[in-house]
Amino acid sequence: MINTQEDLAFCILWSPLPPITWLLPFIGHMGIASSEGVASDFQGSYYVGDRGRMAFGAPTRALRMRIDDLPGGAAKWDEMVQEANRMYSSRVHNLIADNCHSHVACALNGMELKPPFSRNGADWDMVKLCFLVFFRARFLSFGGFLAQFGPFLLLLSLIYLPIRFL
Repeated sequence: MINTQEDLAFCILWSPLPPITWLLPFIGHMGIASSEGVASDFQGSYYVGDRGRMAFGAPTRALRMRIDDLPGGAAKWDEMVQEANRMYSSRVHNLIADNCHSHVACALNGMELKPPFSRNGADWDMVKLCFLVFFRARFLSFGGFLAQFGPFLLLLSLIYLPIRFL
């Protein structure tokens, strides 16, 4: 279990985005941690939080990225996170096209890290990040698991059970 800020270093971070996550548990809020584990996330138009506090609460999932082959190592990682922060602090947030996932993709593309299962170089995007985190990121606690799937399972039960037993 990851439970300290240092343990979040070089991670893509995820937290639920109520009520959207309640209906679609693979959709949530995303951020990226520096080499010291400090979270940065595109929180809204013209604002990037870069002091470790994500917009929708503490991260519930984290996916550690391998930087073994990253030219420049930790310094390059931090430089590209800061560059993405600068770029996105002058952008309008758009829930569909230019959002927190885009911010993380921008940082990763600047690092030239190759996404898993990609034939090309650095071509990160919102969809790849969404599903990569959904299928590969680890939960930081059991409470994080419940925050992501609990409301969805409850809603599903409230719909299914009356249909099943009527």
